[in-house]
Amino acid sequence: MAETLVKRVTEVDETISDFIHNGFTRYGERNDVVLNYDEFCFIAESSDGTIIGAITGRAYYNEVHIGDLIIAERHRRTGVGRRLVSTVEDAYRDKGYSVVTLSTFGFQAPEFYKKLGYAVEFVRRHKDPKLDKYFLAKPL
Repeated sequence: MAETLVKRVTEVDETISDFIHNGFTRYGERNDVVLNYDEFCFIAESSDGTIIGAITGRAYYNEVHIGDLIIAERHRRTGVGRRLVSTVEDAYRDKGYSVVTLSTFGFQAPEFYKKLGYAVEFVRRHKDPKLDKYFLAKPL
């Protein structure tokens, strides 16, 4: 058997993307599950076109997963984050997905997400509470 080389890839090209997508799709089909895959990135811009916030993630199978929410420091607590999360929820409602999931650390935004109606499903505790990891979900 030939030696296997494992390497880090910094850019996912079409060949890699197709391999991943086809693998997920075929595996889901063999298990009678529709992949329903969609990556997303929504941004918020100021009136001059400056990016002041972004939210990324992917939808697959029956869930939408928020990966990152980043708001420019001077625009925090102005409703931009709430609008971005709401935009994701609205974009995927009534499209076959049943829940939005995410994780956040204690020093980041667990209370913010709770205010938006997300429920804590699990907390992985750390000796430093700032590094407690919160897993949250909200039905669509």
